[in-house]
Amino acid sequence: MPPQPASPKVIYVMGAGRSGSTILGVALGNAPDVFFAGELDKWFARSGVPRRGDPRLTSFWSQVLDEMGPVEDVFRARTGWLERSSALLDPRKWRTRRRLRARYQQVSQQLYGALARLSGAGAIVDTSHYPLRAQQLQHCEGIDLHLVLLVRDAQSVVASLGRRDVVERRFGLWASNAYLWLTYVLSIYVFLRQPRERRLLVRHEDFVADPAGVLTQILQDIDSPPSQVDFQSLDTGLPFHGNRLLKSATVGLSTATVRPPSRSRLTAMLQLPLAVALSWLRPSSGRADGRSALRR
Repeated sequence: MPPQPASPKVIYVMGAGRSGSTILGVALGNAPDVFFAGELDKWFARSGVPRRGDPRLTSFWSQVLDEMGPVEDVFRARTGWLERSSALLDPRKWRTRRRLRARYQQVSQQLYGALARLSGAGAIVDTSHYPLRAQQLQHCEGIDLHLVLLVRDAQSVVASLGRRDVVERRFGLWASNAYLWLTYVLSIYVFLRQPRERRLLVRHEDFVADPAGVLTQILQDIDSPPSQVDFQSLDTGLPFHGNRLLKSATVGLSTATVRPPSRSRLTAMLQLPLAVALSWLRPSSGRADGRSALRR
């Protein structure tokens, strides 16, 4: 196992849920010297124990806990109040947020360091996607943070949030649009506070259309050489948590044309200002002609 740098590189995928962060994280994890850790916000909520009982998974994450030392105090804390965007709207949670902030950042930094040492990777991918978690990580001096703001067609996200055939919580039309507004406003704020050379906006539609090109750009931003990744046979690895895609040992990236969801005029109207704001963010991966794949 090669010696790890004092400050491991962290690729944090930020944005709304149901935007394709899991498949992007899996793809990145198939590049050399990159470890896909999944949604690490759940590491706090589940006391470092993954939900799936796969022996390889439980063994690895048990070693992570052993490597870190005493961290039980954060498992008993309300760390979700530092991560979830809605916590900002409840003044009753502000004092707890202030009290937990320093310890949360310290343990997060320890977690990335332990993952870098045990995996032997130079970069860790965290797909927690909460912008407030990204904001906390910006204050961790012991990591080299790289932000990927992942955005997807708002109509597709709203349709996915309303699906009844998934385990995750279902949202109605108004709640979905409010969620997108809060998430993207905070994401834009955090994105712009990140140094330009360590941030990148990625559109899900562009990743599906040109996965190799988008992956190469992300790897270049962390000074990692381009790699040949088989997008039809991706190893899901040992992520702590993620969506049902991770139940399979290998997955393939579908590039087939997906029938677009029924368009909502309300969503189109409400999300137009955000679509315009996101289209101006730089740097941005995507097609050579520079046109946005984010439909309004």
